[in-house]
Amino acid sequence: MRLSYLSNNQKSLRVDYYKGVVDSVVSGVRKGGKVGTRVYLPPSFIGGPRDMRQRYLDSMSLVQAFGRPDIFFTMTCNCNWVEIKECLAPGEEVQNRPDLVVHVFKAKLTVLQERITKENFFGQVESIVHVVEFQKRGLPHAHFLVILKSCSKLLSPEAFDRFVSAELPNPLEDPYLYSLVVKHMMHGPCGDLNPTNVYGKCKNNYPKQFSDTTVMGKGAILFTEGEITVDLQLSVVKF
Repeated sequence: MRLSYLSNNQKSLRVDYYKGVVDSVVSGVRKGGKVGTRVYLPPSFIGGPRDMRQRYLDSMSLVQAFGRPDIFFTMTCNCNWVEIKECLAPGEEVQNRPDLVVHVFKAKLTVLQERITKENFFGQVESIVHVVEFQKRGLPHAHFLVILKSCSKLLSPEAFDRFVSAELPNPLEDPYLYSLVVKHMMHGPCGDLNPTNVYGKCKNNYPKQFSDTTVMGKGAILFTEGEITVDLQLSVVKF
């Protein structure tokens, strides 16, 4: 009778919880977070461990089928976008409207994807993968990996020069593009909080020597750099 009662009243005796504790002790588990009944998130839960693993495996399947990605680039949210500024209430700050920021970012992200996949900005696309991350200050950014079709592969220095340049735009011919590059694409000198190293040299060996042509090397590409003949006034920022 006693064994029958114990067998028929497992839930009221919380035997399942006790069994988990005993099994954990036997197996050598020391942290209490792994003891007891667990709740597993299915792959349908966006952002969960199983969902992230499935997305990773899907991305690796694309690489296995079409080869290594040809282009890697990052899209970063700009809190000074006009679409964001115009929707702020008087006295309202950007950091108080994360919903507005991500809404505008998602809209621009969709337009960028269409330019790449439908308008063939880089060429004919075989596959494209992106992941959205958030900076500590709350602004989102997206990393893209693009695999091009064989007819659009970047196989020569001239092909790289069509999309990437290490030169400053001519401020007389295109002052708007020049202002954007100087503002967003150039790093100032390292500050006191982030020194180069104890020997006073950049750990990445910058500045590099100027090159008249783009050269493809092992695991890296040295882009064309012309001599800068304009005066620059950059503010020094302590990182």
